[in-house]
Amino acid sequence: MSYLYLVIAIIAEVIATSALKASNGFSILIPSLVTIIGYSIALFCLSLTLKTIPVGIAYAIWSGAGIILISTIGWIFFKQHLDLPAFIGLGLMITGIIVINVFSKSTHL
Repeated sequence: MSYLYLVIAIIAEVIATSALKASNGFSILIPSLVTIIGYSIALFCLSLTLKTIPVGIAYAIWSGAGIILISTIGWIFFKQHLDLPAFIGLGLMITGIIVINVFSKSTHL
């Protein structure tokens, strides 16, 4: 169940961060509300995850996956440029998340 909460936290954080960009500095109401609600859901679900997954592991997965997804959304929907070093760095993050989940025995308390 912890990984389900972690996935929900990641999705909520990605939605909130995308809405934050669309809120134009909290000057547009609906995206601003989506941002606040999304981050609230993300932090609540992350807190549930921390009951069984160590904080360092959960946060690494949450933030890494969030960065990867937000970078992809920014690239596709907001037409933000990603250069080769950015793609390499994102690839290393993906590799790190896989290594943690497949090989680490630290993912459960």
